[in-house]
Amino acid sequence: MEAVTEARRHLDNAKDFLSNNAKKQDGLYQDKKYVKIAGHTAYTGILLVLNELLGEKNKKTPKSVEWYQHELSRVDKSLLSNFTTAYQILHIDMGYQGTKSAELASIGLQKAKKIISWVETRLEKKNQ
Repeated sequence: MEAVTEARRHLDNAKDFLSNNAKKQDGLYQDKKYVKIAGHTAYTGILLVLNELLGEKNKKTPKSVEWYQHELSRVDKSLLSNFTTAYQILHIDMGYQGTKSAELASIGLQKAKKIISWVETRLEKKNQ
């Protein structure tokens, strides 16, 4: 469950970057740099728990988003849907493009929280 704790820490850090550094004004973040950092940080947290859930056969080989989508499609369709949305918002829109929309960032962070909680529940059942 260390992965879940670490993923939550990443999510908290992402929220801190947005609230303390990105300078929200009228529903938009003013500093793209911190939006990008927050997006990458939250997305990394998701990958931590998914790697714990799905297993890492070779830790040195990075996995593609398609690999995660394929594996998640075999586990749970709603988890796949949340992951696909979180990937688009956190990794692409925020992490690379630095989207300034606070509303969009909020949706991405909510999806990340849902994924982490879902995986935590699954791991608890697995370890019982």
